[in-house]
Amino acid sequence: MSEDDCLLKKLEISVSEAEKRTGKNAVNMQETYTSYLVETRSLEPPAEGQNSPLDALWRRYSEFELLRNYLSVSYPFVVVPPLPEKRAEFVWHKLSADNMDPDFVERRRIGLENFLVRVASHPMLCHDKIFHSFLTQESGWKEAVNEAGLQMKTDSRLKALNATFRVKNPDKRFTELKHYSDEVQSVISHLLRVRARVADRLYGVYKVHGNYGRVFSEWSAIEKEMGDGLQSAGHHMDVYAASIDDILEEEEHYADQLKEYLFYAEALRAVCRKHELMQYDLEMSALDLASKKQQSEELATGTIRTFSLKGMTSKLFGQETPEQREAKLKLLEEQIVEGEEQLKLRNVESREFVKNSWLEIERFKEQKNRDLKEALISYAVMQISMCKKGIQVWTNAKECFSKM
Repeated sequence: MSEDDCLLKKLEISVSEAEKRTGKNAVNMQETYTSYLVETRSLEPPAEGQNSPLDALWRRYSEFELLRNYLSVSYPFVVVPPLPEKRAEFVWHKLSADNMDPDFVERRRIGLENFLVRVASHPMLCHDKIFHSFLTQESGWKEAVNEAGLQMKTDSRLKALNATFRVKNPDKRFTELKHYSDEVQSVISHLLRVRARVADRLYGVYKVHGNYGRVFSEWSAIEKEMGDGLQSAGHHMDVYAASIDDILEEEEHYADQLKEYLFYAEALRAVCRKHELMQYDLEMSALDLASKKQQSEELATGTIRTFSLKGMTSKLFGQETPEQREAKLKLLEEQIVEGEEQLKLRNVESREFVKNSWLEIERFKEQKNRDLKEALISYAVMQISMCKKGIQVWTNAKECFSKM
């Protein structure tokens, strides 16, 4: 499916507002939570004399989580777009880490909208019926998720961990991708920590310029000829000190763009883990088939090449009757046929998974390079603009001093 056929070409999607609510949870206890208004409008040409109707419904963050979990399980080869953080991370000291803080809720609203737009622009995810239900149906979509057997499809963490350590022939490409995602996560985490420290120091430097304003204002009161110039210069310092709040608020937007790719690293690892599980199942099937063939050969020839409990039992209690051996041989032959079919099927599934996942990973890399390049350039432009404003403040202050 091509990206030209994606849902975003046919439907305008937005998360337009957030609302704090109070209600009872699953264990009948009172809780405070935030709901988000999801709005959709068809971009298809409306009938003459009519406007396209606007669909709107409220969703909680937990519902977005359920949708993403469903997509991750149903499309294991897809690098599923991540959700914005549930609680603020990598914050500088003046920024609230409270998940009910209005500024944080607003940034999360933007992140949730970005998540929906990402899914709607994906060539495969955008056609999912449950995703459509999430956007347009107030109720019923959760039941559809349960009917899709989400819990049955979910691989246990223990099984995933077992596969990681017991796969004998891991695919080198997926191993390298896993290491790459770890390194990307480490680099972006470090970058966000550095940015938070810089923001702390920058905030202090800007705010301390307010002291210039206070001192110049006090000084102007005792100077007749110089008073106006000092007063004006003090005003420019006050404006400079106050400007840091808007600057750092804009910076948070770029930090959130980096955080999205911090969380994308986990989505990449999820694809790698799924391949490890498939490879582990494939190897276990091959091992089981080899064991069945060996048992069949031993039964047919009457020779036991390896130590087994069955061999010891035969020595202790005598050989099986020809009829018993024939029945077991027949059962083993049936199991071998089933095993060969299962192995063939697992090989086909594995090849299909590898093909689809690498197409998806290439698509993701192009998106990542494009997005991060744009974000870093925009961040640099913002820093240049900030420095120019600082130069302008001191240029204005210089003119005030020159007129004294």
